[in-house]
Amino acid sequence: MKRSPSSGRFFEKVRQDGKEIVVIKIGTSSLINAEGGTLAISKLAKICELVKTLKEAGIIVLLVSSGAVGVGCQRLGVKKYPTTVAQKQACAAIGQLHLMRYYSDFFASLGLTCGQVLLTADTFTNHPQFLNARNTFLELMTYDVIPIINENDTVAVEQIRIGDNDTLSARVAIMCEADWLVMCTDVDNLYTSNPRTNSDAKPIYEVHNLHQLEVDTGTNGTQWGTGGMATKLTAVRLATAAGCNAAVCNAAHPDRIFNLIKGEKIGTKFFSRKPERGRKRWILSVPVSGTIWIDDGAVAAVMNQHASLFAAGIVKVTGNFSQSDAVTLCNKQGEEFARGLVNYSSAELKHVMGQSSSTFVDVLDGYSAEEMIHRSNLCLLFSKTDEHKRSLSSLN
Repeated sequence: MKRSPSSGRFFEKVRQDGKEIVVIKIGTSSLINAEGGTLAISKLAKICELVKTLKEAGIIVLLVSSGAVGVGCQRLGVKKYPTTVAQKQACAAIGQLHLMRYYSDFFASLGLTCGQVLLTADTFTNHPQFLNARNTFLELMTYDVIPIINENDTVAVEQIRIGDNDTLSARVAIMCEADWLVMCTDVDNLYTSNPRTNSDAKPIYEVHNLHQLEVDTGTNGTQWGTGGMATKLTAVRLATAAGCNAAVCNAAHPDRIFNLIKGEKIGTKFFSRKPERGRKRWILSVPVSGTIWIDDGAVAAVMNQHASLFAAGIVKVTGNFSQSDAVTLCNKQGEEFARGLVNYSSAELKHVMGQSSSTFVDVLDGYSAEEMIHRSNLCLLFSKTDEHKRSLSSLN
């Protein structure tokens, strides 16, 4: 019986063997027919055949699969996507069972074994749970099992849900130190604008600096999906910051994913920056509870000098978060550039923002640090030097 090595030795051996770890996200629109809301059996079969091809090439595959609610609706004869939490959870409970049965049968016919992994936001928020889930994935990969991952919709509370599988797939890619995150959707590429409404929209094939990317993200998919291009770009931002290349491509041609990974100009590729390691990699996967806007001087200090964040640089705080929660850091224009774990609650930050550290030592109850976010708990989503790199190249 195989036993999994420690995480460090596992990933080291994977690299030494020349293997790659690929997380593939399959959206609801790629599995559920828009007309009638039925499961697209032929598409599911193609996806399973793709996984077989990838594994034969020595690639380790993890699948993040949507579709449970859609399949549940089909089984119940529901014609429209549910609107209440209870309805969604009931449909997910029914649909997840049948969706996994299809996956299990298809993979078994190809001589492969799959396993189900259902995650919640707490899996990523709580570091011990994060490490435990990571170890489970390592064990499954060691046994050559294909993990099929989804959010545990039947128990997730609306206020703390991950919400969409684009974000979930990025967090799984970060957790498993994947080389690629491939998100399958219903379009061939990311475009400069919506190709369904603008005939002049141009496909984008490579993105080297996501911060400089200017595109229309106003596409929300079908009624059966919960994501859209905006959520995919958010997922890309997290994955590339952690050192994982990402791509968006058309689920109608899953066989092309192999060629995409091998370097062909297929879909839209987003290239990673220097990866974060250890604790900072985990921080990138933690769901955020609020947003902190900071002034230009603080942005420059955090980005260029890798400084901590102090109260004097904060100009706005939104959300309701507690000490040690993860937050988004934005410049005054609202552009996200970093994430971090706060030393104080949102109420406390609002009380002291804009002030010098020396003035509020006696103001904060339980004062423990002058930094609002210490630099060891700050993760940049891009660096200042990225602005000098090529932003994108496209073929007409």
